[in-house]
Amino acid sequence: MKSHIEVQHIEKSKIDSVDFNNLPFGTVFSDHMLECDYKDGKWQTPVIKPYSQICLDPSAKIFHYGQSIFEGMKAYKDTKDNTLLFRPLDNCKRLNKSAERLVIPQIPEELFMDGLKKLLEVDNAWVPTNEGSSLYIRPFMFASGNGFHASPANEYKFMICTAPSGAYFAGKVKVLIEEKYARAANGGVGFAKAGGNYAAQFYPTQLAIEKGYNQIIWTDDNTHEYIEEAGAMNIFIRINDTLITSPTSDRILDGITRKSIIQIAQDMNINVEVRKVTVSEVITAAQSGSLKEMFGTGTAAVISPIAGFGYQNTDYDLPELEETFAATLKKAITDIQTNKVEDPYGWRVFL
Repeated sequence: MKSHIEVQHIEKSKIDSVDFNNLPFGTVFSDHMLECDYKDGKWQTPVIKPYSQICLDPSAKIFHYGQSIFEGMKAYKDTKDNTLLFRPLDNCKRLNKSAERLVIPQIPEELFMDGLKKLLEVDNAWVPTNEGSSLYIRPFMFASGNGFHASPANEYKFMICTAPSGAYFAGKVKVLIEEKYARAANGGVGFAKAGGNYAAQFYPTQLAIEKGYNQIIWTDDNTHEYIEEAGAMNIFIRINDTLITSPTSDRILDGITRKSIIQIAQDMNINVEVRKVTVSEVITAAQSGSLKEMFGTGTAAVISPIAGFGYQNTDYDLPELEETFAATLKKAITDIQTNKVEDPYGWRVFL
């Protein structure tokens, strides 16, 4: 049975004021948003309404105790003007996994999917058709209940906002391997898409930017000997013709793009190893010339090639290859996402 969803249409769309040929990432917002409240122990009727501010009491617990989680996903248009999503149920499952860890009520899959599809139906004209662009979708949940007592809230909001967007990163990035700060710790919330994880990254990332780097490669919290993630993305390292990525854990996000890339690479007969990789192994490979590529994966950037990295006051440049795993895999996954090729995995969901 489909969820009942109330729809309040905007009086006048602002779409004509948007230059779809020059879209920034995540700063232009579509006409409508979805909002659903959790109170009295249950989720209320979802409402799709004009994109607007939300009003919260100053004592709302989101401001004081950080119960906030989110997801990132995209909608695409194919050449026949069909609108499609990529593995949306995986996003719903991961949102609920994050919710459980932060003691936020889980969202029913039917409500998530029905609300998402209805919102995209209402704002379908906002899904870009330009090559390389998409409608970025941000589902999120947070504590809206009031009170200064340090305990979970009794009321929450689930919302979905959308933003027609261009590329997240332009070109390759230069990264710094972190030796002091940690993104997450064992037993913590590193596997969850919790807002606080990202807030805690900003300071060490800013220090790296001041040194001339774009992002950080995070290492383990205990020894800083093992490569974990790249900025807000999962990381892949190519040594000779083997692609290596760290296993997921309490500290590492189970990236949907990450696991899709692993599957596609394996089916292309690329040797993929999911294992721990040490900083010293990467340095040795860079010095010997066997380090061919490094790239980050995530919903926003899909695949972001790394041009070079710094470690202990030394910079290492990666070779410029004519054919890269990054380019090959990015084309393969985006072709599936935009319905240009067959989808042998059943990942596409049409509106």
